[in-house]
Amino acid sequence: MNRVRIKEGIVQKTSREALAVAQRILLELLHRRRSLIFWAIFPATVLVLNALILQERAQLTTAEAFASAAPPSLVGAALFFSCLGGSVATVVAEREQHTLKRLFLSPLTGFSYFLGIFIAHSVIGLGQTLLVWVIALSQRSEFQGNFALSLGIILLSILAYVGVGFILGTQLARRTEDVNALVAAFGVPLLILGGAFLPASLFPDSLLRIAEFNPVYHMNEALLGVVASGEDWGAIAPHVQFLAIFAVSMVILGWLSYLRMLQVERRL
Repeated sequence: MNRVRIKEGIVQKTSREALAVAQRILLELLHRRRSLIFWAIFPATVLVLNALILQERAQLTTAEAFASAAPPSLVGAALFFSCLGGSVATVVAEREQHTLKRLFLSPLTGFSYFLGIFIAHSVIGLGQTLLVWVIALSQRSEFQGNFALSLGIILLSILAYVGVGFILGTQLARRTEDVNALVAAFGVPLLILGGAFLPASLFPDSLLRIAEFNPVYHMNEALLGVVASGEDWGAIAPHVQFLAIFAVSMVILGWLSYLRMLQVERRL
């Protein structure tokens, strides 16, 4: 009985800490309304541009073009920059503003801190998802796939992006100026190879073999298969399994990176 109470207490403590971190990040974002506007404009612009290109080159109807453009525009562009780039920027800002020094005086755990950042960027990512879906639906696009499966892919994508962002933010970025360079150096090749800007069906066999190791490729193919083609679990299982393993690995590595960063910060 005591063990159960202890476990419940740990869960409640972790939840409170994570929600407090997420609330602080979201409140700071709300105060910077310009960032919210840009994060709304960006996915909308990418979606419209991708849809127009597909409509012209693939000879699709407007509805079909927006339905096909929504998944890569979302997971390959919007979520990438808001969740990966945003989490890197959040961690770097915490270090520059010496917020982490104050965290040393609190019982906040690395997992709670990571979970709080994940919750905050999940809210942002789901908001962008809703925006992309509303725009596509306004063009009479039809999404035929399973809603729960689509949501699961999106959440795994957010988790993977935040995990990678946590690693980059804690280990490689030291100043705010480093964020853009890191995101560009690591992200742009992954986005292109993942089919975010160019359909993977156009890739030569050599690039397709490399793309098999790219999480963005699996995010894109899984969500595109469910949303645009109405595929079931059997058809996209390899993509989702790769994505799940990658996301869990990034969470573990992100937590270890946080612990290492704390050791370095304590010595400064």
